[in-house]
Amino acid sequence: MADRWALAVAEDGGVDVAPLGPGGLPAGPVRHEAGLAEAVRSRPDVARWVWRSTAEIAPQLLAAGVRVERCYDMEAAETLLLGHEGRYGEPRSAAAALARLRDGPVPPDPPQRSAEPGAQSSLFEPRAVHLPLPDLLAVYAEQQRRHSLSAHPDRMRLLTAAESAGMLVAAEMNRAGLPWRADVHREVLHGLLGERYAGGGEPRRLAELADEVSAAFGRRVRPDLPADVVKAFGQAGVKVASTRRWELESVDHPAVEPLIEYKRLYRIWVAHGWSWLQDWVRDGRFRTEFLAGGTVTGRWVTNGGGGLQIPKVIRRAVVADPGWRLVVADADQMEPRVLAAISRDPGLMEVAGRETDLYQSVSDRAFSGDRAQAKLAVLGAVYGQTSGDGLKNLAALRRRFPAAVAYVDDAARAGEEGRLVRTWLGRTCPPAAGAGDGAEEAGLPQDGPSDDAGSADRPQEWTPGYASSDARARGRFARNFVVQGSAADWALLLLAALRRTCADMAAELVFFQHDEVIVHCPEEEAATVVSAIREAAELAGRLTFGPTPVRFPFTTAVVECYGDAK
Repeated sequence: MADRWALAVAEDGGVDVAPLGPGGLPAGPVRHEAGLAEAVRSRPDVARWVWRSTAEIAPQLLAAGVRVERCYDMEAAETLLLGHEGRYGEPRSAAAALARLRDGPVPPDPPQRSAEPGAQSSLFEPRAVHLPLPDLLAVYAEQQRRHSLSAHPDRMRLLTAAESAGMLVAAEMNRAGLPWRADVHREVLHGLLGERYAGGGEPRRLAELADEVSAAFGRRVRPDLPADVVKAFGQAGVKVASTRRWELESVDHPAVEPLIEYKRLYRIWVAHGWSWLQDWVRDGRFRTEFLAGGTVTGRWVTNGGGGLQIPKVIRRAVVADPGWRLVVADADQMEPRVLAAISRDPGLMEVAGRETDLYQSVSDRAFSGDRAQAKLAVLGAVYGQTSGDGLKNLAALRRRFPAAVAYVDDAARAGEEGRLVRTWLGRTCPPAAGAGDGAEEAGLPQDGPSDDAGSADRPQEWTPGYASSDARARGRFARNFVVQGSAADWALLLLAALRRTCADMAAELVFFQHDEVIVHCPEEEAATVVSAIREAAELAGRLTFGPTPVRFPFTTAVVECYGDAK
């Protein structure tokens, strides 16, 4: 039996399947079968399924108790290939790819829907048109050709495989849900916010703080309305431009302390209060939708429920099932380790390969043992803090680790000039409008949360322009992109390796964001999971970056409650 099969959902609800040979060509007849789950279940030896969209297929398979080892997601591949070709933002659907292949009118992608509380469906609305398997195979064959034309074909193929694996992990995490104790959550809310008043108004503690703020100003002020607060400060002879915490803390006024506390509690009430609990937690699980590769850097986002914005105090409600544990693992100092691997700087690779604290080792070499200054210098190089003290720190860093600094400097320069910038595996930061090879203007999703309310963690859009300040901003983004994006690529391979280990256990991946992963497992499997995370990190490092001395250690905690992990 061929180790790779293609699958297409047919209009009658059945599926068409065919074995694949070299070059993505059919190695046997197309067969029509009535059920998706049975078609996959009856072929347990298939090493990789090739299909249009994991978001369409995987939830149906998981609902039927069917797990696949690997897949190739055509629409994920199309997104990566378009970016690599400088065409980021063009329609990414298989139908669009087919239209481009045949020089036909390219249909727009369907709009991404907003997640509905309690929903367990794919991220996209059902499509009216089903592409037949021969058309999908034509798209697949063309994608194989385009992979071979990329700057580093083997890396690009690995990236596509990793992104496809991430789609499977996300689907399985959506199915599993994050263990959540509603009773503990209510206790936390009551302790922080006090009693709830009838009619859905502010709880007691917020009302008390609002009264304190008003008393401090000598008139009624709405602390939830920034404009009202700024006006009240102005009338009190204090000029503030906003109600951001850092600005308020610089003000000497009796309203500041209750106002800061009000803002903190108000955010919890709105983002993770009783309404949130009712909407997003059911059957002992928090149900958000993880979206792999949701930003241009490859970082994940969640659709609904603010899944990547769980405040530390609310993490008390994330509790393992009886007899189970949460293995919470944080990657240690990921950015400088990734920078060492992609820059091949001998000195930084040697430092990143030690058992000792990386920032301390950098400080011993370049900053006379001042760890804090060393950390600021390294992160400044990655994030673009190159003025004032940042410029002085960068100069010291450049003397000791010239190849590392030159790597991000080159990326920043390319970004400023509107050229394509890529991660180590080939994920691409799109060019500025009208630059490079004439690509259309593309909004660059940032990696921050979309709003304070936590309704969705979708990326915001940043569109670089032609002004010099915008060019510098895009340069800073590109400088960061080559590190953060390469870290995201590494994390995908980490998840893929960890998923494979967990397949033979009861353990399940339940949470992931950037440099943190949580596995929910029986207590007796916890030690095995800890070892699996360490081994997966090292394997991902070798697969992503090749042979280097760089280590990717994790700080791991085995706990019953997520809030106890830090």
